[in-house]
Amino acid sequence: MAQQLVKKDDDRDDEADYSPFLGIEKGAVLQEARVFNDPQLDPRRCSQVITKLLYLLNQGEAFTKIEATEVFFAVTKLFQSRDTGLRRMVYLMIKELSPSADEVIIVTSSLMKDMTSTTDMYRANAIRVLCRITEGTLLTQIERYLKQAIVDKNPVVASAALVSGIHLFQTTPEIVKRWSNEVQEAIQSRAALVQFHALALLHQIRQNDRLAVSKLVNSLTKSTVRSPLAQCLLIRYTSQVIRESAINTQTGDRPFYDFLEGCLRLKAEMVIFEAARAITELSGVTTRELTPAITVLQLFLSSSKPVLRFAAVRTLNKVAMTHPMAVTNCNIDMESLISDQNRSISTLAITTLLKTGNESSVDRLMKQITNFMSDIADEFKIVVVEAIRSLCLKFPLKYRSLMNFLSNILREEGGFEYKKAIIDSIVILIRDIPEAKESGLLHLCEFIEDCEFTYLSTQILHFLGNEGPKTSDPNKYIRYIYNRVHLENATVRASAVSTLAKFGALVDSLKPRIFVLLRRCLFDSDDEVRDRATLYLNTLGGDGSVVETDKDVKDFLFGSLDLPLVNLETSLKNYEPSEEPFDINSVPREIKTQPLAEKKGPSKKPTGLAAPPTAPASTIDAYEKLLSSIPEFADFGKLFKSSAPVELTEAETEYSVNVVKHIFDGHVVFQYNCTNTIPEQLLEHVTVVVDASEAEELSQVVSKPLKSLPYDTPGQIFVAFEKPEGVPAVGKFSNMLRFTVKEVDPTTGEAEDDGVEDEYQLEDLEVVAADYMLKVAVSNFRNAWENMGEDCERVDEYGLGPRESLAEAVSAVINLLGLQPCEGTEVVPSNSRSHTCLLSGVYIGNVRVLVRISFGIDGPKEVAMKLAVRSEDETVSDAIHEIVASG
Repeated sequence: MAQQLVKKDDDRDDEADYSPFLGIEKGAVLQEARVFNDPQLDPRRCSQVITKLLYLLNQGEAFTKIEATEVFFAVTKLFQSRDTGLRRMVYLMIKELSPSADEVIIVTSSLMKDMTSTTDMYRANAIRVLCRITEGTLLTQIERYLKQAIVDKNPVVASAALVSGIHLFQTTPEIVKRWSNEVQEAIQSRAALVQFHALALLHQIRQNDRLAVSKLVNSLTKSTVRSPLAQCLLIRYTSQVIRESAINTQTGDRPFYDFLEGCLRLKAEMVIFEAARAITELSGVTTRELTPAITVLQLFLSSSKPVLRFAAVRTLNKVAMTHPMAVTNCNIDMESLISDQNRSISTLAITTLLKTGNESSVDRLMKQITNFMSDIADEFKIVVVEAIRSLCLKFPLKYRSLMNFLSNILREEGGFEYKKAIIDSIVILIRDIPEAKESGLLHLCEFIEDCEFTYLSTQILHFLGNEGPKTSDPNKYIRYIYNRVHLENATVRASAVSTLAKFGALVDSLKPRIFVLLRRCLFDSDDEVRDRATLYLNTLGGDGSVVETDKDVKDFLFGSLDLPLVNLETSLKNYEPSEEPFDINSVPREIKTQPLAEKKGPSKKPTGLAAPPTAPASTIDAYEKLLSSIPEFADFGKLFKSSAPVELTEAETEYSVNVVKHIFDGHVVFQYNCTNTIPEQLLEHVTVVVDASEAEELSQVVSKPLKSLPYDTPGQIFVAFEKPEGVPAVGKFSNMLRFTVKEVDPTTGEAEDDGVEDEYQLEDLEVVAADYMLKVAVSNFRNAWENMGEDCERVDEYGLGPRESLAEAVSAVINLLGLQPCEGTEVVPSNSRSHTCLLSGVYIGNVRVLVRISFGIDGPKEVAMKLAVRSEDETVSDAIHEIVASG
């Protein structure tokens, strides 16, 4: 007997074998549903059939209209049964079937009868079902019963009415709002659930009225809300009021902070935690305000309940990001959680300790983490690795033990994301801690000896080529690199060839050996590897050819590609083989995006050429071809930049006009794209009169009007201005559309001979400093910055005044300069107090510009900025600073 029991327990792993619903079919269950029509109802049998029907519905089984109707009418016959359990199943079935308006009438009378029943269970369920299946017209009939139910003495009935109100508020809010008095009375109920549901509904009713919500919170914080669930809700609403008011008293105290602190002393653990979390999430919270919350969370760390330990350590982990010193008192308690059976808790404990620990505790933490790492999943390991990286940057003197730890776990088993996180950490440490470079590079070399991921191998080889030649003994890395040529796939072999060439370019003593190795690569089976070896031998002079200057070689090997790859690819595809070689300088440097009007509005009409081609890569080419075809603009030179279209009219107006700003070295051309949206009109002699009185450095030289503008046929008007060459002239322009209107006969389509002169006021247009910048990305900002040199660097500090957030300040400066953010630095982490933004581009005159901006924000939200600019011309660096100073 015992053996049979054991065997049955063993087999329970396959739960499908024991499912009571295994193998049921809709057709068979619908046949069984005929028992609902039996004269002598079997409640137990009927309940089983309803259970099967509910299972099918919840599994997504589709019932046809006829099947659903037949089941619905059969179920309604079960109202004659007095069996309580069966009646509850009937309620569930009607809710799930969601009958149509015609069918609802059949059960309405039965449900309304149950609403006034003496059996409380019937009343509660009938309310839920009625509110689920009824529409607004019937709802007004039963509204009186619902109001009575809200203040009913039975908590089950009251809760059912309140929950129904919460659902009904989504569809018929005007009816539910009339229940405010009853709901307010229900908040005083002694039943915990009733109080909870009443508070939720009352807040929903008042949620769009900030003053009403504030009054509600103010009144309830002074009274005694007994329900722990309601107290948790009240704490959340209080936090919302604090966030929205953001007004401190003269003493620096927050409104309702005392209430939150008082909740920390209540009995219910969920309320205590909710209050502690609310305090830690207050914006600009001080250490003094945090202290009572941290104390409570510290007690939870030693709780016997895993959920409390997890909640506490997760909250402390978030606090440690902004206030690490406030959490240090909990370090001893968190160290005991490293061995917690719940790996989520132990991971959070470790990462929190790494954020709050001091320099003396690093070695001890590393020993504890070493034993722990083998027992957790990769996703947790990545979190730990990122925390270790932050710790190493915080305590650079401890780089040896932390680097050794990273190298040890790099040798262990793990997936791609985990290995990538470790390598990224080692690379960052090498870059930011000079002393760690040589040991870190050797760890990476050892890793690629047995690396199964092609992407990681190529990334390491690229990094090795940039950093290895600068070490004291570059010779020791050559063996690791050349091994890749023999032992790896073609992608890694090609990357290894490029790395060898970098060593040959920077280390003269190694050049003869590098030539020997590169010549061996000429016989590789892959054409990419052979081509690279040939190219680098030619560039370095290994094949006996005349080499370029040392600077040219280094620029070729280490310089960043200043061209967007998509532009280069498009230009190569469009290149037609001829005697003239492909000119890389002809590739547009601007990042091509589909032009979108700066003022967005739905417009049914196309914007003509103005509606430049949708293919991003061909937009500049289309503009350049158009402008060069106009004789007046032929001597303006090469087009530097074209802006996105700027709408000068509102959507759905008589005439649709937008403008594109074309920037040349000594000229600015406005291309006005016009569309006539009135079928009964023909416009002739169409021109734009531009007032440039607010643009002192720009003077009008050419205006090309439009002879005629028929209905729905886009046309272009051009106005050109001269400006000092290479100068970013800015200003504001007012625009007036002037034309002759002729009426068009809708039947014949012919215009009248006589016309009337008219004009149409357009929006003002501005030429700003950002119009003279091209957004050009660099693949490796650090290398590009170092290669640019300090000769033309200009550094200064600026105050940006009060801002809503650091992200707003970063966005404003990026928009002001019109440069391309690099390496994702345009994104500011939440709650960050400082941020570094990297920008790159080309200034008018084809001068490369790199910008590094350090932002900082203090308590009163005052933002300060340190701006460092490097360019190929010191006057351009000064000009960038002038733009910021005047912006």
